[in-house]
Amino acid sequence: MKEVQKEQKNEFDIAIIGGGPAGLTAGLYAARARMDTIIVEKMMFGGQAAITETIENYPGFPGGIAGADLTNKMKEQAAKFGLGFIDAEVKAIKRHETGNKGFTIITDERELFTRALIIATGADPQKLEVPGESEYEGRGVSYCATCDGPFFRDQDIVVVGGGDTAVEEGLFLTKFGSKVTLVHRRDRLRATKVLQERALANPKLDFAWGSVVTEIVGENSVEGVKIKNVKTGEEKVLPARGVFVFVGIKPNTNFLQGQVEIDKSGYVITDENMQSSVSGIYACGDARKKLLRQVVTACGEGATAAFSAQHYVEQLKGTAYE
Repeated sequence: MKEVQKEQKNEFDIAIIGGGPAGLTAGLYAARARMDTIIVEKMMFGGQAAITETIENYPGFPGGIAGADLTNKMKEQAAKFGLGFIDAEVKAIKRHETGNKGFTIITDERELFTRALIIATGADPQKLEVPGESEYEGRGVSYCATCDGPFFRDQDIVVVGGGDTAVEEGLFLTKFGSKVTLVHRRDRLRATKVLQERALANPKLDFAWGSVVTEIVGENSVEGVKIKNVKTGEEKVLPARGVFVFVGIKPNTNFLQGQVEIDKSGYVITDENMQSSVSGIYACGDARKKLLRQVVTACGEGATAAFSAQHYVEQLKGTAYE
């Protein structure tokens, strides 16, 4: 696939920050509308979906599809219609109140001007913030089972969390670990029922109910996880060489502080058209305040954001179809 890089161009109709499913879908719709569109991504196109082993609830794939395969197809499809790609990290944005209305995107490499802006920066895994976590990150502590699971073949593994991601990744890790213990602060899982059924039926998956992690211990790498029962206060150490943390996500919106309205958790607040508190700025995907965070909802929001941005740009240019 030949990608449109647009590396020498600095002015666009629509700029999308973030290359996950929401951003790629927004790019596809904007490019098909013949908007001059660029997508800026600091790391890996596909986002968190790209490192998911199997996505089995995306419509049209009854047997499921590897996350990397799905997002690669999204990127290829968007590139086919002329979407440009830039590898860079966005540091800040600047709004132009008068004159040539729009926004300047300040990256670690250069500045870009855009008439409309779509925020699709997604979110990163939330950390436990307990002793030993940061010290052993990359030496037993991980936030990606697909990436690091094979390193812990035939060893004890601990998974922290009780939602869909924790259970999905825990099930995946049973392919490698001799035993996988899922630590959850409540006495039942929050995950989708079908995932709960699979987890409870898996003989290699054990559960530490009503417990929280208080420390990750070891000498030069992870050797165990100290947990505490939230009701009794009892503490014990679970032997483990690998600890996989899935306790939620934190939106990548720090660069938006003071620019648009965000909630106390950092999510961008929008209306049903993905419009933020600032005209010309839209948000979609995991960076947006919403109820359900799934690939399918991210794609729908990306399409809506692109459509809204298209009409905004056409109004600016005086080419809107009235």
